Formats: sequence, structure tokens, C-alpha cells
Amino acid sequence: MRQLSELDASFLYLESETAPMHIGGIYLFDARECRKPLAFSTFVAYLRSRLHVVPLFRQRLKEIPLRLGRPYWIDDPDFSIERHLAYVNLGNHGKVDSLMELASRILEEPLKRDRPLWHITFVDGFQLDEHADSKSFALIVKLHHAAIDAFSGEEIIGKLLEYSPKARAIETPRPWHPQPEPSEERVILQTGANLLRKPLQMTSLAISAAEATARGLIQKQMRKLPLPFPLFSAPHSPFNRQITANRKIVSASLDLSRLKAIKATLGDVTLNDVVLGLCAETLSRYLDRGNATTERSLVAMTPISVRSSSLRKATGNQMSAMLLDLATTEPNPAERIRRIHWNAVESEPYREAIAADRLTELLPSTMLALSARLYSELQIAQRYQPVFNLPITNVPGPQVPLYLQGSRLVAQFNSAPLFDSMGLVIVAVSYQGSLTINFTLCPDVVADGDSLPELLEDSLKSIESAAETLPPYEEDTREYPDSHPTLTDEALNVMEGALRKTFRRFRN
Repeated sequence: MRQLSELDASFLYLESETAPMHIGGIYLFDARECRKPLAFSTFVAYLRSRLHVVPLFRQRLKEIPLRLGRPYWIDDPDFSIERHLAYVNLGNHGKVDSLMELASRILEEPLKRDRPLWHITFVDGFQLDEHADSKSFALIVKLHHAAIDAFSGEEIIGKLLEYSPKARAIETPRPWHPQPEPSEERVILQTGANLLRKPLQMTSLAISAAEATARGLIQKQMRKLPLPFPLFSAPHSPFNRQITANRKIVSASLDLSRLKAIKATLGDVTLNDVVLGLCAETLSRYLDRGNATTERSLVAMTPISVRSSSLRKATGNQMSAMLLDLATTEPNPAERIRRIHWNAVESEPYREAIAADRLTELLPSTMLALSARLYSELQIAQRYQPVFNLPITNVPGPQVPLYLQGSRLVAQFNSAPLFDSMGLVIVAVSYQGSLTINFTLCPDVVADGDSLPELLEDSLKSIESAAETLPPYEEDTREYPDSHPTLTDEALNVMEGALRKTFRRFRN
């Protein structure tokens, strides 16, 4: 019986019919080196023999009455692997485009809450090339964001796959004895104990926040840097509109060595800065094509894994989040990468101090669920400037080939959930010397999404050209216009008025 963190639970509360909160993966395998293609029955037997390496595959949610606390993960005594698998044969339509269309339709459907939150579709008849006997197949995987983040999702897939082209003998599944489901009385007692600990959590969080703020202010004063921009101050963009249930996945792969060469040319930047700069240039070109440029720079939310420094649990979301100015008002695409690096360094004291899962501990589960639902139903993002324009996640993947029963993984595409006012998410995943940029979008919000791969290639060429002639780095002395009144400003004004009244009463 393991309780979800507030961050994990928030993905449950944000989920709706038009916004399923699962992470998706599309994995393409080449079986031409095998004597025969992998049969679906063999895949089921293989997966059954590997269930012990991923315990969450046999755990479901246990809700708390009246949502007095966060749900728990418990063993599912009725677990049946057949409820989590599907088989599709594309027949004569086994091309990549057909596979992506099928994946988009599958990923539109939310996972069912009465069972462990994952599902895999085995796609037969898929062709990697023009040869009908290419012996290829694909897997379409759905894992709920409440159970994993993008970084742990890659770890799970790595555990299920193999590092040798020689097919591993399928072993007899290990015996599994699920723990009995906890009684309602025990769940309520545990919830009460957690509520009693809440004041201690609030005190700990307040101390951490104070230390983070003090350290950040001191560093910024020393560096004479401007304070970070406030929340709800990102510019309105075409990406920030009400979404529908329709989904589309658009992907493009690039040679990772080209991005490393740009990093070497620019000097004091990271490979992640180059990836963010490439995404920023692509977004700028997309907005220019639609005559929808913004006067102020787009803001991205970039999740950062804290798994390496905080191994508190095997799965779930162990992330910190950083709001990052993408410097899209900078006309030089190579100089923009330097600006992005500068902005990331500016935000570093804040992102390192408090992880995202701790920031939500102040809110009881009922309030967190209510606020998440109200954010969507009242269309708060439509009435105020958004917190950020889109999430961009860069996930380092293995640089050695992976296999499934002798079939080599040749490509993978990944999707991330959309939610109210976020019609576009970018996930970049590297594998075997290649970087795949995946755009998960709502086609009713992001029109002409099929143009993004072409814009991505043009953007990379433009950055390569600009990097060769980039002058030495100079400090940014331009003045930026003040932001418009935001929801944060209004909230601070209300709190300021309440504090004045309180102080006045004490004086009286």
C-alpha cells in the first residue's frame, strides 16, 4: 500500500474525457534477422515472464472516501494481463503513416481506472520499407502520468527490452501473491495519520522556500540579474486555446552529431540548450508562417528529473520544473541558444531548491482536485495570461541498440498529455546517435501540424549557418516591456489588503 504523491495525484485530477493524462510510446522493431516474425502469443508469454521487474504493472488505484487523502497503489488481486493487451494487423496498409494514425486514435482514449494504468497494443503487418516481407512489428504503449514521468518511462521500457540480439529464453513466470486489499477502516486511519503530519510538512516546505528565496535573491543581487518573471505572464499564443479530444503525433529524427557540433561551436552551452533553441526556432517559424508572432518571448516549462539525487521511490513523478524564456524575440537563432542558456542559469537557484512534488504538499487532496478541475472547467487559462506556453521535455535515451526477442528496436516516437489551454507538447528523445523530436498536438488548435518536421530541418540548417558567424557573447542590455496585470498580481493584491487589515487590528 503506497500512497501517491500530490504531484502524481494531480495528474488524476486533471484528467478528463478530452484530456487523458497518459504518456505514450510507439516502438518500431525490425525482425528481418530473425528466422520468423515475433508472434503475438510469444510476445504475451515474454511480457508475462517480465512482469516482476515492473511492479506497477500489477498495481491499481485505491481511492480514499470523500477524497480526504490521496489515492494509494495496491496490488490488484484480479490482475489479468489480457485486459491490458490488444492485437492489430495492418494488413496491406502497414506504412509508418498508417501506424501513426492508428496510434493517435489509441492514445486519444483514457486508461480505465478499475485496473492497473497501462496498456500495450501489438501491431502486426507493419513494414519498415517497401518490401512486403520486412518482418516488422510495432508496440503502442500507454502508461499513466500518475505512475511515471517521462524519465522513469524510459527506464521501464529499458527493463522490458534486451541488450543482446540473441533472443532470451522465455522463463516460467515467477509466482505472484498479491497483498490483500486494505480495509476501508485501515485506509481511513492511515489518512488521518497523514493529515496529522501535514503541519510538519508545511513547516518543512516553508523553511525550504525561505532558504531558496534568500539564496536566489542574494545570487541575483550579486550578478545584478533581473528577478524571474511572475507566474501567469507568458504571452498568449495560438497554442494556448481550448483543446478537444482529437490528437496527432508528428515526429522527425535528426542526427545527434549535428547538434553536438553546434554545442561545440557555441562553447559555453549545453546540449539541452541546443535542443531548446532548435524547438524555439521551429516554433518561431511556425508562428511566422501563420502570421501569429508574439511581441514577447514564448515561455516553456521544462521538467527536470531529480531521480538521481532523490531515489525515494522506484516510479512515480520525481521531477522539478523550470519556467524558461525561449528568447523567441531574438532574431539570430544561434544567439538565441546563448540567451536560453543564460535564462536557464538565472533560474537554477529556484529549480534546485524545491522539487515539484513538494510544491503541491501545501494543498489537501480535496483542494488540489477542486483547483485542478476548476482550472479546466472555468477556463482560467482563457481569461488570464498562461503560466507557460508549452512543455518541452528532453529525455536522454540509450545509445546502444535494444532488442525484443531478437528483433531490433529501430525507432521510437513518444507522446505527452495535453490539457486545457495547452494544445502542443514537445518531447525529445535520443536513441543510438539520433534525436527524435515528437510534437503531440491537438489538430483543432495547432493547424497544419504536418509542416513541423520540415520547419524543424530548416531551423537546424539555419542554426548551423548562424553559429559559424556568431560574434562573441555580449550581455543583454535591452529593456523589455512590463507584463500586463496577471492573476498572480490580483492574488497578491488581495493578500496584501488582507494583511493590512490584520495589522490594523493588531495596532488597535
